Amino acid sequence: MTKVAPDVVEESGTGTGRTAAGRKEREGRTARTGRGGIPEWATRRRVLFCAEILVSLAAALGYTLLCGRIDVNPMVRVAQVSGLAKMQQYAALLGIPILALLLYTAHRGSLMRHQLVKRLVCAALAGLSTGVIAGGVVVALNGTPWALGGQEGDPSVLIAMANSFLHGEGPSGIYPPLFPGLMAAWAKLRYDGAGGTGFALKDFQIFFTAIAGPMAYLAWRLLLRPFWALLIAVPSAILFMDPIRPYSHASMLVLLPLLGYTLREIRRSGDRPLRATLLRGAVLGLVFGVVFLWYSGWYVWAAPGVFLLALCVFPWRAGKAVVQRTAAFVGVTLVTAGVVGAPLIYQMARLGSQNPDRYAFLAVYVDPAYVLGWVSDRSGKLDYQTWPAAGEMAGQSGFALLLLFAAGLGVGLGLRNIMVLTAAATLAGAWLARFWFASHMAQDKAVQLFPRTTWIIMYCLMILAVLGMMAVVDRGSGWAERTLRPSGAAPAARVVPRRVVAQLATGMVCAVALFATMGASWSVNRYMPQSDDMTMGVDAWRAHTIKKADGTCPRFAPDKKNCADIITKDWKPNADDGQIWCGGIPPLDWKAVCGRKAPASELKKEEQEQEQEEREKAKK
Repeated sequence: MTKVAPDVVEESGTGTGRTAAGRKEREGRTARTGRGGIPEWATRRRVLFCAEILVSLAAALGYTLLCGRIDVNPMVRVAQVSGLAKMQQYAALLGIPILALLLYTAHRGSLMRHQLVKRLVCAALAGLSTGVIAGGVVVALNGTPWALGGQEGDPSVLIAMANSFLHGEGPSGIYPPLFPGLMAAWAKLRYDGAGGTGFALKDFQIFFTAIAGPMAYLAWRLLLRPFWALLIAVPSAILFMDPIRPYSHASMLVLLPLLGYTLREIRRSGDRPLRATLLRGAVLGLVFGVVFLWYSGWYVWAAPGVFLLALCVFPWRAGKAVVQRTAAFVGVTLVTAGVVGAPLIYQMARLGSQNPDRYAFLAVYVDPAYVLGWVSDRSGKLDYQTWPAAGEMAGQSGFALLLLFAAGLGVGLGLRNIMVLTAAATLAGAWLARFWFASHMAQDKAVQLFPRTTWIIMYCLMILAVLGMMAVVDRGSGWAERTLRPSGAAPAARVVPRRVVAQLATGMVCAVALFATMGASWSVNRYMPQSDDMTMGVDAWRAHTIKKADGTCPRFAPDKKNCADIITKDWKPNADDGQIWCGGIPPLDWKAVCGRKAPASELKKEEQEQEQEEREKAKK
């Protein structure tokens, strides 16, 4: 991997540093304080990684708490804009000083100190990127204790599952149980039981959205240096995070680097003592098991490619001792993960065939080869004839061409990088699975969640693109050092000074920070309350229309005399009619789009909506 600057930087001395006595004095001072004036304990790897964890989480959660001070009426668009602006003001007040410090150390002081500052600044920016999204949820839900979605859609299912846990009914079908189980525990601890599961969901939406950026960044730090980890973690977290279900995409963000790290350990485990190998396998197995219980869907799409890649990287010809240690590592990892994930694995084996996915929406109706964009089932005025917009080159946009070009660089120049292999294998497996399920959809009358491969395929392309840029920088700097160094120059002399490299990397960190603020604001704006059922803002709107625990309406409820009551039903599986549900399509068009007639309830609902529109027109 590319090293923007070495871990230890030798400084040229002046004055007493040039004499033997000066060198001895400096060596004694270095032994006490470390290089660059940094205490020796602060340069230890574990200390630095723990510092990154603390800084990243503090930035994410601290910013989220700060947004609780923004008191606007989120049901009014002008107030929403004011709230968005105040969030950007807070982000600037926090971000500009740390970027200024990074720029200062890049131009002044020791490179060792700059490397330490850059490490912590990257961690802080990763936290702020999703802290802004979580803060936006705080603003959108100002005045209501309810979560995005209220008691409808997917939030209603999560609330019902949590209620079932509170009533001792155990896991809900084949759905990953850890998130609703924690909701139930938090509701019982803070909100006195089943009536508070909706309030617990709000807390979890905000908290787990906030820490998604730190989780992604720290997972990538297992494989990459700070800047490259930031360059993957921030754009992917902002693009993929969905605060309504923050656990789903967060698990995808961390799963890919964990898979790459595990495959790297397969390569290295033969060279380690058996005890250390078994311990690493047990820890990784525990992590994989927890992620599986958190959200299991991404394992389905990643499994085919990663399984074949694991067979290829396994050291079959490295000798009996190496093979045995590696097999022990793989075995302990799989067994530990299986034991931790056993409750869900059992449910899948018992009920898997009884839970087909038959829900269709806009992403199901479009060209299945389009994987560089996503719309939810609340797609506004878009339909499969107007989205996605055709690009300039065979329907592909300029962004698509640039992303594919950069991904090609990653595959071409970085194929020895285990993460390049992991991303490429995952992409290939998910690509084949996507078209397998899509090609059988008409026959089986089942969608089987194949549109969700859009996220993991695009994530893999982004990973390959960043690793491609990293490979270009790595090989380009190596070529410059080999070919441009003057003849007779000392081997340690550098053509491109380390200070210049540090300054360039600092500029790129500032660019990523600016993108993070702009992209996070875009993400937040989508969730600002709107009454239109076909927009993403309807989830926040619904949260303001349900009674609070004391029976009164929320502070900014649109109709304070007509708020919905709290529902405390348990989870029950939906009846399966064996047909695709044609979401987002007018009932009269169901036959042409999904090959079936719309249910009578949908036809009646459309008639009622038309009558309501006619009455409103008559009033005007």
